[in-house]
Amino acid sequence: MLRSSTIQLLRFHFSLFLMPVYWFALSQVLEVNWGRALLVFIILHLLVYPSSNGYNSYMDRDTESIGGIKNPKAPTRQLFYASVTMDIVAILLSFFISLYFVVGIFLYIAASRAYSYRGIRLKKYPVTGYLTVIFFQGAITYFLVKHGCSSALQLSVSPVAMAASSLLVGGFYPLTQIYQHRQDKEDGVRTLSILLGYRGTFVFTAIIYFIAMLMLGIYFAENLELDNFIIFQTFMLPVLVYFFWWFYKVHKSVDNANFTNTMRMNLLASVCTNAAFITILIADKF
Repeated sequence: MLRSSTIQLLRFHFSLFLMPVYWFALSQVLEVNWGRALLVFIILHLLVYPSSNGYNSYMDRDTESIGGIKNPKAPTRQLFYASVTMDIVAILLSFFISLYFVVGIFLYIAASRAYSYRGIRLKKYPVTGYLTVIFFQGAITYFLVKHGCSSALQLSVSPVAMAASSLLVGGFYPLTQIYQHRQDKEDGVRTLSILLGYRGTFVFTAIIYFIAMLMLGIYFAENLELDNFIIFQTFMLPVLVYFFWWFYKVHKSVDNANFTNTMRMNLLASVCTNAAFITILIADKF
């Protein structure tokens, strides 16, 4: 039986924050194989992402707030075995999709381990760690979803859409680190948010987010789908309002760069982004 600490630290709910790339890619598949689309969803959101969370928690052994958990429990060896088992199951299930998908999932898992593993610890390096995260959670995931969910298992995927996916992840990723500066420093980790500072993190996020919107605009314009771009922009308005309100609060006092405000930002951004791409998916497919 899984211990309560193992279930908590796998952070299944955190998959909500990583879900927008899946819906974006699925909405752009011309002929969807819905059976494989469900399998891809399960592999990513119920196996690979939680396993990555669990392994990271096992390596970090955080005693203070982490993404999605205010008071994390102490990890046990069971958490490590659970993450390895979930990875194996994810790879085995990937064979039901394609060899390309198997390779992609394997590389994603390997990168995730290199990010957290104490012997490599890519997360110690602000730029390398950041680029690793946004490349695999963005571009690679977009490719895997569009390939795996298409009836023809297409390999031709828009590089603009892949870049936009990475930028959407990259725009908000430093904000998820902003309340952990002290804890990360004590662990010898120098995140991009630490490198940028509190206010610099917000400025960086605004710049990357703007470029992401530009890339999305170019992609939708190339595909004659500017109506979808308008839908996306409409759904993101609450996110922009909260972002600038929070930036104002942090500018007044860095104490506002805390766990509660960060989780509110993450939840609002993920809900709005997911809703936008699901709306586009429904409008295009149904």
